[in-house]
Amino acid sequence: MILEIADIRIPPGQQAAFDEAIQRGIATVVTKAKGFRGFKVNKGIESPERYVLMIFWDTLEDHTVGFRQGPLFAQWRAIVGPFFAQPPQVEHFTLLAKSE
Repeated sequence: MILEIADIRIPPGQQAAFDEAIQRGIATVVTKAKGFRGFKVNKGIESPERYVLMIFWDTLEDHTVGFRQGPLFAQWRAIVGPFFAQPPQVEHFTLLAKSE
């Protein structure tokens, strides 16, 4: 399994609207993608305009090719993209170890 981590920054004062948008975008668009296995969204406490989105994919290609190069990505960006203060920083990770 692959973990995608997106570090998202939004303009001040947009948190409530973005909270709704990101949850709607995941529920209506991202969950339909091939290889999607789950997600987490965390909001910053010290930096309330910062969000960390974690999406679990079966393979790297499910995200980078199937989702990013397919029609769902445009739908996703139409929902959340207007809130971005800058392009999100996105990286992918594999599991090294975990607690039981």
